[in-house]
Amino acid sequence: MRFGFLVREGNPEAASLAAGFATMLQARGAEVVFVSDYGQGAPSGYPSRPGADIGACIDVMVALGGDGTFLFGAKLVADHDVPLLGLNLGSLGFLTPYAVSEASAALADAAQGRLPVEERMRLLVTLRSKDKPAESQSALNEAVINQREVARLMDLLASTNGDTITTYKADGLILCTPTGSTAYNLSAGGPILSPDLEAIMLTPICPHTLSNRPLVVRADTGVTVTNVSRYQGVLTVDGHWSREMAPGDVVEVRMMEKRLRVFRPGHSFFKILRQKLSWGERKA
Repeated sequence: MRFGFLVREGNPEAASLAAGFATMLQARGAEVVFVSDYGQGAPSGYPSRPGADIGACIDVMVALGGDGTFLFGAKLVADHDVPLLGLNLGSLGFLTPYAVSEASAALADAAQGRLPVEERMRLLVTLRSKDKPAESQSALNEAVINQREVARLMDLLASTNGDTITTYKADGLILCTPTGSTAYNLSAGGPILSPDLEAIMLTPICPHTLSNRPLVVRADTGVTVTNVSRYQGVLTVDGHWSREMAPGDVVEVRMMEKRLRVFRPGHSFFKILRQKLSWGERKA
């Protein structure tokens, strides 16, 4: 079994934990390699590979950090069918369900093939501009279009399957997966979707009128958004990739055939929600 490690940068605990987990896995006969061009890099004595190459040479990817580290790891391994194991060093961590106290047991179970794996829907996000070649990025969480000018509302024409939805007049628009429904979408007032659904959610950011509400559409029909305002916007995908979006530019979002494979903890998605959002707790 070959394990890849992606370790969050800037966390003093992360480097020592990663070295300890790597030593434990090697003692069990596993090979360990670290991503060299993101985060902490490899401890002394361990090999490393660039992130672009690591998916082809490992069986399991371990993301040690928060949800941002997990999202970056997803981009490295999803197209290689390598399952991703998230170990949470952050404060919230919807995507990284295993706490540090559970990490050793989870890694041992993964090495023995005892952890169940589930699949998460991803989006292919394509930006089409008049004067530039089209650019595409995969998204596990979301694509966000927002204003570049301060205090300027954007006009964003949204359609699905060739049918016009509406023109949103807002600070921006979030297009997210069910997995991403607990991220920026949740902060913007959008609903939470169970991660096993196939759907795309459109959530306006600070809309001008109260009639603009979050909308859920079928994932297989896709969504197209055109910047019909006079102002420049910014398209950001999963917090790691961004491009300017000029007036007239178009963003196309559709479901990808290739899913991300993730290790599923023994507890349910709803238990994670109860824990992270303090559902059902009596307030003093």
